[in-house]
Amino acid sequence: MDVLIGAIVWSNILVLLALGLTMTYITTGVPNFAQASFAIVGSYIALTLLRLAGLNPYLSLPVTFILGGILGLLTYYIALKPLIKRKASIEMLMIATLAWDLILFGIIGAYSEVLSSITKKTETLFVFTYLDFDIYGLPGRLIVSALLVLLTILGLYLLLYKTKFGIALRASMENPSLAEAMGINVENTRLFSWFLSGALACMAGSVLPYLQEIVPQTGYFLIVSIFAASIVGGLYHIVGALIGGYIIGVSESLFTYILSIFLGPGVLVYSKVISLLMMIGTILIHSKGITGTELWRRVEKWLNL
Repeated sequence: MDVLIGAIVWSNILVLLALGLTMTYITTGVPNFAQASFAIVGSYIALTLLRLAGLNPYLSLPVTFILGGILGLLTYYIALKPLIKRKASIEMLMIATLAWDLILFGIIGAYSEVLSSITKKTETLFVFTYLDFDIYGLPGRLIVSALLVLLTILGLYLLLYKTKFGIALRASMENPSLAEAMGINVENTRLFSWFLSGALACMAGSVLPYLQEIVPQTGYFLIVSIFAASIVGGLYHIVGALIGGYIIGVSESLFTYILSIFLGPGVLVYSKVISLLMMIGTILIHSKGITGTELWRRVEKWLNL
C-alpha cells in the first residue's frame, strides 16, 4: 500500500512539473532545462519559511507559488527575451536554459550553506516527512498533492475555455504568428506561461521533501522524469503533461519495485532508466506522444475540447 501511495504522490508532483514544461514549450518553443531546479528552489523556499518563521511547508504553498512565478518571469526576462529579440535559434535558447539551470544549481548550493550557518543545522540534506499529517490512514502528502493537481487542472480549464484571455492563450499556442496578426498580445501569453511554469514547479517542489530527501543536486535526477512525462504524453498539448505524468510516475515507482523483488533493492537506484526507455521509445515510434495520435484526436472531438 505504501508503494502505491508513493507512486501516486510522485505522479501528482510530476504532473505539476510537466505541465509547466509543456506550457513554456508550446508558447516559446523552448524546452526548459531549468524546470527541475525550479522545483528545488521551491523546496528551499519552504525550508527557509519553516526554519526562520516556523511555517509548516503545506501552509507556505501560496508563498512558494508566487515566488516561483517570479522566478519563472526572471528566467524569461534574463535568459530568453534578449536572445529572442536577437532572433536566436531554438538551439541557442535551449543552451540558455541549460546555462540558467547551472546558475540556479550554484545559487541553491551556496544558499544551502548560508542557511546552514544561520540555523546551525545541516540544510544540504533535508526531508519534511516528520511534519506530515494523517487522515483516516491517508498521508497528507497524498491528499495535498492530489488537491493541487485537481485545482490546477480545474483552474486551467476555466481559464483556457471560459475566459477571453484563455482564448487568446490557446490561439497563441496553436499559431503564434497568426495570433499576433489578429492583434493578440503574444508577449503577454508568454509571460503568463513562464509565471505559471515557475509557480507550479516551486509548489511541487515544496511537497517533494515529504516524499524523498532533498539535496542541491536533486534537480539532476528529476529532469529526466519531467521530460519523459511531457514527451510520452505529448509535448504539444497541455493534457499530454497530465497523461504522461501519471504514466511515467506510476511506471517508475511500480516497475522498479516489482523488479527489486526479483533482482534485489539495488535496482531501485536505476528507476530513471525506465523513464529514459519510455521517452526514447516514444520519440522513435511516435514523436508527438499520446496526444498526437489519431485516437486522441477522436477522444478530443468526442469530449468537444
